[in-house]
Amino acid sequence: MTTRLELSGQGLTSLRDLSLPASLEVVDLYDNQLTSVPDELWSLTGLRVLNLATNRLRSISPSIGALRNLHTLDLGHNEFSTLPDELGDLSGLTEYLYVSDNRLTEFPVALCSLGRLKYLGCTDNRISTLPDDLSGLASLREFRLYGNGLTELPESIGTLSALRELHLRRNRLTALPPSIGELSELRQLDLRENELTSLPESIGRLSKLDKLDLRWNKELREPAWLADFEARGCMVLR
Repeated sequence: MTTRLELSGQGLTSLRDLSLPASLEVVDLYDNQLTSVPDELWSLTGLRVLNLATNRLRSISPSIGALRNLHTLDLGHNEFSTLPDELGDLSGLTEYLYVSDNRLTEFPVALCSLGRLKYLGCTDNRISTLPDDLSGLASLREFRLYGNGLTELPESIGTLSALRELHLRRNRLTALPPSIGELSELRQLDLRENELTSLPESIGRLSKLDKLDLRWNKELREPAWLADFEARGCMVLR
């Protein structure tokens, strides 16, 4: 039986008097008023799921890197402006990492070390650029980056060969790298509310794409191959 601590939505402002058994595998502290968490949390090396979302946290201890058995981590809807490099040490993080709706101005480069991670949500921050080398995210299937200030994507986006969904809505992209056509497993590509004027011809090679959302790119010149996409059943939203 999984040992759990579930205290979501309790209005907690402190965990000072809370007992944290060493056997805990799931800690859910979602939707409280926490501004810090006790250092004892980082000694729970058997922890597999940690949810600290929707609190008032501004920093997280580098000691989080000791939680090597974590497969799911939710830090969303807090007040982080930076995250510790030690997140890159979380080698067991395979399922889900969510850092959306914070105050990040840079994409944490350490996350590119998470080679087994399948889902990464970095939406609704203030990130204007991505690292040049994203190839370390080799297992990523879903990448959510909408609601940032991205002006371009690195060529290395094309190395994410397992990617099935790429969500880029509400950024400031004016162009896409040709390497995006290398995402042979891609099913969904959301490009809404950007500043695109054209699309690379390489997108036409994405044979598994079943949804392409181009709405609210006011100056976009539609390529002829969009008709081919629609003819084979891909939903193209203009």
